[in-house]
Amino acid sequence: MSIGEVLAQLRVEFPDTTISKLRFLEAEGLVEPQRTPAGYRKYSWDDVARLRFVLTAQRDQYLPLRVIREQLAQREREDAEPTERPRPALVAVGPTGEVPGRGGEPVAAEPVDVRLTRTDLLSRGGIEESVLAELERLGLVVPRSPGLYDADALVIVQAVVGLAAFGLEPRHLRAYRTSADREVGLFAQLIAPLARQNDPAARARAAETARELVGLSQQLHAALVRTGLRAPLGR
Repeated sequence: MSIGEVLAQLRVEFPDTTISKLRFLEAEGLVEPQRTPAGYRKYSWDDVARLRFVLTAQRDQYLPLRVIREQLAQREREDAEPTERPRPALVAVGPTGEVPGRGGEPVAAEPVDVRLTRTDLLSRGGIEESVLAELERLGLVVPRSPGLYDADALVIVQAVVGLAAFGLEPRHLRAYRTSADREVGLFAQLIAPLARQNDPAARARAAETARELVGLSQQLHAALVRTGLRAPLGR
């Protein structure tokens, strides 16, 4: 397939993908399409599968390219080993090697460009109107446009519901919003110089930098919380 045909394949699931993004991933060594004598890229279905894996890992789990590259290399090593065991599915795992979700099952994340109505969010999140109104008042849930919410809003609502099972109310979570805003301000300073450029490759690097920063932030936060809980747990 040509790069244009690959883009058409991927845009069904990843509408924000561009030719510049595909070239960027090639430059980073995540896919290596063959070249015709004239220098045109020709992609195989295996190349498309690799790209789909990379884009899914970035979109759903905010994994940095370094981690994704290691996962792909591990898969290649397993493919090269003579074994009768079935090859594991190409599923992205977390930065420390864990597969998200209960019972080892990967989480089926919502596409980034999903749009939910208020009714959809209440239904799928399993909350009452009054709770959503409180989350909006506290700044924890912010509509993308009047009456419409994205996948992150659903993730937040589901997390709030999970924490509520342990007795934590929305008012207890205000510090999360404050902490997130501080990180946004810090990270925005790092990616702004790239995002302001007219060069599509620079904007792709800005988006990739943002994903890596989010992933590293999640790792740091989780490690700090685990460390802080050692004393209460007597460890």
